Amino acid sequence: MNRTIEGAGVPLSVTDAGDTGAPAVLVVHGMASDAAAWTPTAERLAGAGRWAITYDRRGYGTSGAPEPYTGTTVAEQTADAITVLDALGVASAVVAGDGFGALVALDLALRFPATATALVCVDAPLFLLVPDAAQGLAQERAELEDALRAGGPALAIAGWLGPGVDERRLERAQASPVGFFADYAGLASLTITRRQLREVGVPAVMATSAGASEDVLAAADAVAALVPTVRREVACGLGDAVLTATA
Repeated sequence: MNRTIEGAGVPLSVTDAGDTGAPAVLVVHGMASDAAAWTPTAERLAGAGRWAITYDRRGYGTSGAPEPYTGTTVAEQTADAITVLDALGVASAVVAGDGFGALVALDLALRFPATATALVCVDAPLFLLVPDAAQGLAQERAELEDALRAGGPALAIAGWLGPGVDERRLERAQASPVGFFADYAGLASLTITRRQLREVGVPAVMATSAGASEDVLAAADAVAALVPTVRREVACGLGDAVLTATA
C-alpha cells in the first residue's frame, strides 16, 4: 500500500507490504537510492510473515524536501523515521538500514531503544571509528567536486555509484540529486562514542556487502568488537541480513 505521511515539514512517500498485524520491519534506504530499490526485499519479508515498511527519505523519490535543502543530519532523518512508525501505529519494529540508512537505524536504536526490537546495519559508513578513513573521504570529495564541475550532478552521482551500476538504479539516483548531496553533507553528523555503542542492547546484525570498501569493512569490524549483541555478517545484502535477524 502506498501513502503519504507528513514528516517534519515535508511529505514522505511510504509503502508497506504484508499483514499489518505481523511483526514490523522498517527499511531505511541509503544514498543514491530510494524505497523502490528495496521492493524485492519488502516482498521477501512480507512472504516470510513480516510487515515490511519502506519510504523515500526526504529529497528522494516522490518525497518532498525543504527549500533550500543543502544538507541534512542523521538526527533529522531519524525524526522522519519515527514519524513514519508513529503514523502507522507501530510501537516497535526491527529497524534496518543500508549505507546512510544504517546510520539512521543505529541512531534510532540508541535514542529510541523501546522502538527497535532488533537492528540491522548494512555497509554503515561509521568512519569515525576508522582513523585512516579521512584520507579516502577527502579524495572522494575531490572527485565529486571535479565531476560536478565537468558534468553536473548526474555525472557526480554516476561516478559515486561506480561502473556497472544497474541502469534503473542510476536513473532513479540521478533523479534525486538534492537528496544525494544533502546526505553527503550529513555523513559526519552522527557523533557517537564507543561507550554509546556498547549500550546497544538489542540483537543486532552488522553486515557488509560483497562490494563494501575497506573503510566500511573496518567500521563494521570495529562495531562488532565493541558491542556484545552484534553478529557480524560478510558479503551479505540487506534482505538476507534482515531475514536472518528476524528468523
